[in-house]
Amino acid sequence: MIRKLEGSVEELKALMDAADDEAAWKKREQELQWERWRRENISTAGLTEAEVAVGDTFRLGDALIQVSQGRQPCWKLNHRFGVANMARRVQQAGRTGWYYRVLQTGTVTPGDRLELIDRLAPDWTLRRLWHALYVDRMNLVELEGIAELDVLAEGWRKYALRRLESRRVEDWSARLDGSA
Repeated sequence: MIRKLEGSVEELKALMDAADDEAAWKKREQELQWERWRRENISTAGLTEAEVAVGDTFRLGDALIQVSQGRQPCWKLNHRFGVANMARRVQQAGRTGWYYRVLQTGTVTPGDRLELIDRLAPDWTLRRLWHALYVDRMNLVELEGIAELDVLAEGWRKYALRRLESRRVEDWSARLDGSA
């Protein structure tokens, strides 16, 4: 399939390391319907949240794309897989994938190589962002860094700012469970 990369500035759907995630999820989550899970806009081998950083810029086919934020699983995963707490499991595992912003539209075909062009914030891996937002949730130093990270999508910077101002972690139940 040939795809034209355009559309949402911040949220070209995430890529996930298909081989690594497949082994991990098959081992931990027998009920996971893997083939349905991994069908995203872009899949690769060898990239994970531990290595990829916000602001990483790639050439893919004729397109130029940049990592804008991690993904936040939502209640739709629970329904898609028939597992009541699937979104929470994905969030806790920290293997959520990520979004790209499209810097230059272009045509992408199967087999095109993803070529790293630039790293604007190499210290801010998606794993580090995930850890700050979902594990060490009130680490003020990390939250200040996230709030000042210009290459990060505005919505994620706002999460950090709200936590810094309120000194509270937001309620995730609506996003994860589909409830208020």
